[in-house]
Amino acid sequence: MRRGHKPVNIEVTEPVRVEALDLDAQGIARLAPNAEEAAQGQSGKVVFIKGALPTELVTYTITSDKARFSKAKLREILKPAVFRAEPKCAAFGVCGGCTMQHLDIRAQVAMKQRVLEDDLQHIAKMKPLEILRPMGGPAWEYRHRARLSAVNRSIKKGTVLIGFHEGKSGYVADMLACEILPKHVSDLLPEMRKLVMGLSIVDRMPQIEIAVGEPEDPDSDDPKKNKPVTALVFRNLQPLTPADESLLRAFADQHQVWIWLQPKGIETVAPFYPETGKLCYRLPEFEIEMPFKPADFTQVNHLMNRALVSRAIRLLEVKPTDRVLDLFCGIGNFTLPLARQAIHVLGIEGLESLTSRAQSNAQHNQLADKASFMQSDLFLTTPETIASWGKAERWLMDPPREGAMEICKSLAELHTQSSDLLPQRIVYVSCNPKTLARDVEILCHQAGYTLSGAGIVNMFPHTSHVESMAVFDRLSL
Repeated sequence: MRRGHKPVNIEVTEPVRVEALDLDAQGIARLAPNAEEAAQGQSGKVVFIKGALPTELVTYTITSDKARFSKAKLREILKPAVFRAEPKCAAFGVCGGCTMQHLDIRAQVAMKQRVLEDDLQHIAKMKPLEILRPMGGPAWEYRHRARLSAVNRSIKKGTVLIGFHEGKSGYVADMLACEILPKHVSDLLPEMRKLVMGLSIVDRMPQIEIAVGEPEDPDSDDPKKNKPVTALVFRNLQPLTPADESLLRAFADQHQVWIWLQPKGIETVAPFYPETGKLCYRLPEFEIEMPFKPADFTQVNHLMNRALVSRAIRLLEVKPTDRVLDLFCGIGNFTLPLARQAIHVLGIEGLESLTSRAQSNAQHNQLADKASFMQSDLFLTTPETIASWGKAERWLMDPPREGAMEICKSLAELHTQSSDLLPQRIVYVSCNPKTLARDVEILCHQAGYTLSGAGIVNMFPHTSHVESMAVFDRLSL
């Protein structure tokens, strides 16, 4: 047991008022200081209460006690918050996928905006010149990608559990539906249980990845062509028997899904049945169709992705004569729409497999003459690397959670050299407000940029994930 860690189960009947909410959706309350704390001028202990919301008067049960804070679960709500909502999902509170269903969606957006602004203020010491209007979309059935765990070790004998993990736990939640998955996928959860239970490798099928694409032809009268295309990737750690293969084919036919297998690493993902098909999403505003494979990285929320791309390109203010860089380009989500606006776009990505897919998508959209791609480890960027890319007036960056620190540091170094390689405007799409704020500090205090605007995109409703966008302009010398 770690020093200072006291697992307990103490009911506290003295009401406490909740003051704030953290990103794990735990209510934050502060107790009155005891005599010793008061004598030393200290404030009272902080209590993190799972399930409680700001402004609420609650009682709680302490589950973990440390010197400066305790963790607790909600016991009773004596005065509920006006923005408390009724969770829609039966697995809420157990499943770790959504932690904010008890919070009104408008309050979720406001909270995420505050998180972004606080991180910018405290980490970067910056305030945007403009707070961009928060972007929101569908609150339910929005998740078109998911990775589900399958486990054959259940307290219910003979039952395979398929779902997301419980909160901060290695256990899989017992769930028969999921409200953030498209309904036709949610309805498949019990059927997938039955399927996996019937396989000979039931103990060697630990994961099912879901990827939903848009209909092959939304305007077709053929029901097979105007319904979403759903691919299921089964992680099979042992070869399938002929009987297993028959079960999978029958499941695919009955539920009209496309089954892929992954026997080893990600490079082994391949279609099983039917042997051919088409997964894609579309960006109608830019007349772009993006084919993808189930293992490719794509945004989970198709409608919000359309809005995200539209705003990013509008904010970039690309002229027909501009050359643009798209860093961390993936399969070309921003690159190809940008190619509709600019004279040329160079997309750069760390994985050669993704740049190859992006090049294929450029050809698919007849944009191969306006969009090119290269592989480069952007976490090792230097000023010399940027020089090799050539001058571009506009940059778009969409890094992973680690952010783009080496790129920003290289821009800062080029700034000290009065280099003309620095772009006039950067639009930075972020999935981690803390690494964004760190990079804002570098760009604004060391590289000669101003933070023209920033705001959040509620790409993942009911979760603590904060997607955001920031705009930087180069200050005149």
